[in-house]
Amino acid sequence: MTGDHEGDMDVDVLDESGAGVDVVELTRLARFVMSRMRLHPATQMCLRLVDEATMAALNERWMDSAEPTDVLAFPMDELSSGRPGQEPDEGYLGDVALCPQVARRQATEHGHKPIEEIRLLTVHGILHLLGYDHTEPDEHAAMFGLQARLLAEWQGVRVGESVEPAAGRGRPA
Repeated sequence: MTGDHEGDMDVDVLDESGAGVDVVELTRLARFVMSRMRLHPATQMCLRLVDEATMAALNERWMDSAEPTDVLAFPMDELSSGRPGQEPDEGYLGDVALCPQVARRQATEHGHKPIEEIRLLTVHGILHLLGYDHTEPDEHAAMFGLQARLLAEWQGVRVGESVEPAAGRGRPA
C-alpha cells in the first residue's frame, strides 16, 4: 500500500498549542506514514499539539520528569506494521502529544526549520505508537533509519515525486 487508502485513515490533529502549526500538512503526513507502514485503512489516531505547560504535566504524569519534552506517544490497540499479503488489524493506533515550542528550540539547536523538526517528531511519535523504540543501539538504528526514509519519501510527495517502494524491499516504508 503506497498511499491508495491514506485518505480513509482517521487522523485528528488538534492544535492546542497556540503555535499556528499547519494542521492540514500534519494530518496528511500522519496519513502518509500510516499508509506507508501498511496500517488498515480504517486505523485511527490523534496528534495533539500542546503548549509547554501541558507537555510538562503529561511528562511528569507518565515519565516522572517535570520538564516539557518534545513528543510523547500513547499507544492504544498495539497495532503493528502490516506485512505484504496479510490483512492488517483495524483499530485505534493511539495518541501523540507534540510540543511545537520545544520543537522550535530543538530546530534552532540542530540548524533546521521548526516545521522540519515538527515533521520529524510527528513521524517519531507514530513509530513509537507502532512499538518502535531507541533505547538499544540496534533499535535506535532501525527506528531512526526508518524515520529518515519516511521523511525523505514525504519530502518527495510534497514536491510531486513518485513514492513507489523500491523493488525487493520486504519491510514497510
